[in-house]
Order: sequence, then structure tokens, then C-alpha cells
Amino acid sequence: MEKKIVNTDKAPAPIGPYNQAIFAGDTLYISGQVCIDPQTGDLNNESLEAETHQCMLNLKAILETAGLDFSHVVKSTIFITDMNRVAAINSVYGQYFTSDFPARETVQVAALPKFVNVEISMIAVR
Repeated sequence: MEKKIVNTDKAPAPIGPYNQAIFAGDTLYISGQVCIDPQTGDLNNESLEAETHQCMLNLKAILETAGLDFSHVVKSTIFITDMNRVAAINSVYGQYFTSDFPARETVQVAALPKFVNVEISMIAVR
């Protein structure tokens, strides 16, 4: 099986030994994205909604670089630090899909990179 690395400067550079995304055949696996603004390198974390928007914008940039969009997403994983705040994430996350939401799980974790409140990864198929 052929693997193809996908990276773009329109999403934050990886902060560890990984790539933004990898195609394995026709399936794109996108690494978890946090609220880093790729233009400044700063966290966009003035609210949970702002964090979620930045995560989704980063994911969108990676999808577009791969020639895809949110309609190609079949699976999302959302990591949050407080399950009581999932409604705020959902209110933003849902705006990025026009129909046919992907499968998803939402998992509460003790901490995330850079101590943000949300991280989102996706799997898409072309």
C-alpha cells in the first residue's frame, strides 16, 4: 500500500514526530488539531467556541490541501477536557458539515497538548 504525506503551511506545523495527515490508499488520516493559529503560532483560546473554530479551520486547510472537504469525512474523534462543555463544541462543529455527519466519538481526557480544551482528528475518504 502506498502512503503519501500531506502537510500544509495553512495549518500548524506538527509539534512532535508526526505529520499533519497521511493518505493510505484513498483514506486520509488527519492528526489531531488544536487551536494553534498557523499564521502566528499562538493559541486561539479566548473561548471554547474559538478553540473549536480554530481546530476546524486547521482541519479544513489539511482537507483542502489533500483535495478534499468536510463531505469526505467519515470519522471524527473529539478529545475534550470537560464533558460538561460538549454542547459548546457541538454548536461550532456542526456548522462545518452540510449534511451526512460523520461517525464520531467524544472522549474526556485529563489534559491535551499545550493545555488546550479541545483536540479534533478526522478520517476522510476520497
